[in-house]
Amino acid sequence: MSSDITGILDDWPYDGDDNVRIIEADDGRSVLQVRQPLGLEQYEMDGRPDGIRPGGYETFLEQLEHRLAEFESSHGSDEGFEISEEDASSLHNEGIIFYYRYLLLFQLSDYDRVIRDTGHNLRICDLLERFAQKDEAEAVLQFKPYIYRMHSVSQAMSHVQRHENSEARSILESAIDVIEGMQEIDTPAFQFERVRSVNYLRSAIEQIEESPDDPRSQLQTELNEAVEQEDYERAANLRDRISELP
Repeated sequence: MSSDITGILDDWPYDGDDNVRIIEADDGRSVLQVRQPLGLEQYEMDGRPDGIRPGGYETFLEQLEHRLAEFESSHGSDEGFEISEEDASSLHNEGIIFYYRYLLLFQLSDYDRVIRDTGHNLRICDLLERFAQKDEAEAVLQFKPYIYRMHSVSQAMSHVQRHENSEARSILESAIDVIEGMQEIDTPAFQFERVRSVNYLRSAIEQIEESPDDPRSQLQTELNEAVEQEDYERAANLRDRISELP
């Protein structure tokens, strides 16, 4: 079998505005692909994005959590458990590839998987904060406001998709409190991400408050305006959209 992927690249020319797709692999599983200017990236949809199973576990995080559970079982507590520099580096690297995937999933509005992947990275933050050396932990923890923001926004968007705007607002308001209450880390990245995340969440709350819970009501309002303006082509399109609503 040839390793040449020229045919694949020719069949999917690079387009920066449309460069992400989900395809069915030869074994029937779904994989996420990204067309880059000079090639392709491919991510597993579930498990580790690179498909590797460290020590037989789905992720290195799970392997380390299992080691922690065994330590607690044999010692009666987690006191004395430590994350080595090598393990901290492995967690950091795993967090990065999860970050790459959840950005793509967010772009595709796959909010449930974004919640899962950001949750994974928040668990990494928790382990590093508790058991790693300060410098090794802060290399990841300085980005915790951003991770938590993406986690919360995805939870909120999942509710918005079900027209549960009040629940979405509550999640975002709570997220602001959590981020503002995070332990201070003296790095420019942490300061920037905390301010940016809080501002983003406040803006998201405003957008939710401006949008109605009932999409039919919003479309009907737009339809009435289109009829009043004698924009009959737009009115016809809006009628079709209303008729397609459940």
